[in-house]
Parts: sequence; C-alpha cells; structure tokens
Amino acid sequence: MIHTNRRVFIFQAITASTALLSTQAMGQAKLDEKDPQALALGYLNDTTKVDGKKYPKHAPVQKCANCQLYAGKPADASAACPLFAGKQVAGNGWCTAYVKKA
Repeated sequence: MIHTNRRVFIFQAITASTALLSTQAMGQAKLDEKDPQALALGYLNDTTKVDGKKYPKHAPVQKCANCQLYAGKPADASAACPLFAGKQVAGNGWCTAYVKKA
C-alpha cells in the first residue's frame, strides 16, 4: 500500500489540472470552411480565393489577422474568433463580418 502525504497529493492535483487547462486552450480545432456557421458568413481560409462577384465589398487586403474580431496577434497563423466559438480561424482567412482593426 502506498501512502501519499497531503503535500504530494496537492502537487499532483495542481500538475494534473494545469496540464488539462493547457491542452484545452491549445486544443481548439481549426474552422472548416464547410462548417454551417462558416458557410453562413462566407468564411474562407485564404482571402485571395474570395469570389469578388459574390462578395463585391471584399478587398484582398482584408483578412482575419487585421480584423477587429481576431483574438490573436497579426503575425499569428491562426487564432480564435468570437463568431466561431471553440474554433480557430486562419490569419489569412476572411468572412463577411470583417471589420478593420482600429
């Protein structure tokens, strides 16, 4: 029988919870262009592939990385967006909800 003292138990509990939280934060899936919310907002992973006829207000310089809703740094390859809960959008992506970062 193994006896665990309180200090060891607390250390193990903290280590396990820290590992769990870090995997949840880093475990966000990338947004699929075929996701219903992505389709509804015209999301594409690459702003250069947006159909100009379908979205005449789109400009090639508009991309998630310089959108006000993008939760990451402009240099990040992907980051969270509040429009797509639990998913990450591509920094080079675009959707119809684009708002230029102030």
